[in-house]
Amino acid sequence: MALYQLDDPGPLTSPPLIVALDGWVDAGSAATTAATLIAAGGQVVATFDADRVYDYRARRPTLDIIDGRLSELDWPEFRIRLVRTGGRDVLVLVAPEPDYRWPSLAAAVSHVARTLGVREWISLGAIPAAVPHTRDVPILGTASRGGLLRGDIRPGPAGILRVPAALISVLEMQAAKDGIDAVGYFAQVPHYVSGPYPAAAVELLRAVERHLGVDLERGDLVDEAEQLRTRLDAATAVDENTRAYVERLESMVDEERLPAGDDLISEIEQFLRDQGSEGRPRA
Repeated sequence: MALYQLDDPGPLTSPPLIVALDGWVDAGSAATTAATLIAAGGQVVATFDADRVYDYRARRPTLDIIDGRLSELDWPEFRIRLVRTGGRDVLVLVAPEPDYRWPSLAAAVSHVARTLGVREWISLGAIPAAVPHTRDVPILGTASRGGLLRGDIRPGPAGILRVPAALISVLEMQAAKDGIDAVGYFAQVPHYVSGPYPAAAVELLRAVERHLGVDLERGDLVDEAEQLRTRLDAATAVDENTRAYVERLESMVDEERLPAGDDLISEIEQFLRDQGSEGRPRA
């Protein structure tokens, strides 16, 4: 059985495919927030079989109960939508990260992309990092070959970094293997911030704008980012240890230096031990 149903969207002109999935590579919900804004009002062109890729005990549907009556279920969906922005056809896949069949799902998504004429794949993600909320959101890039990243985004980090894989990376690698030029833009979100981080979503939208040469809607993200910055500044100011830690992160960013991986991990762990869950700045 096919994993998907493909609807005919009519002729498309080399659309890029933008992909964002929640999970650990969606810190602060930045990637899915940005992609959801891009996909708003889009036409569904491909629907994947949710029953075969989701664990409903982990991704429980939302149930509406109205006056004691079981009214409606909202199931997780894995769909590709078509939007037209800046005179361009743009495909967007934004969804919860599936639980099952990653290799076969990656092959299916790549096949759909090639069928729809996709020549360019853009992954969006966000990762927790030792960066301060008081500086611009850094963006790391990935690319299937040199020269694909746009703007001042550089591929990184340098050297070998071994991390738990996310499905979005499996999808990107499959697309590249099948001949689609693939890039990824990954925002670095302050690890001490909990909850949504709209500043990172704004920066990811800027990265997509630079890459595609289009203007994208921001919604209320800019105002939300400014409000969160104010709350984080206030939370940081009242605790000396937190303030000193943020200042140290600022100095590393300003000097464009990063600690070694082992040092960075130990510093983060020590900070969290010292502060505890109640001592971290929170939105």
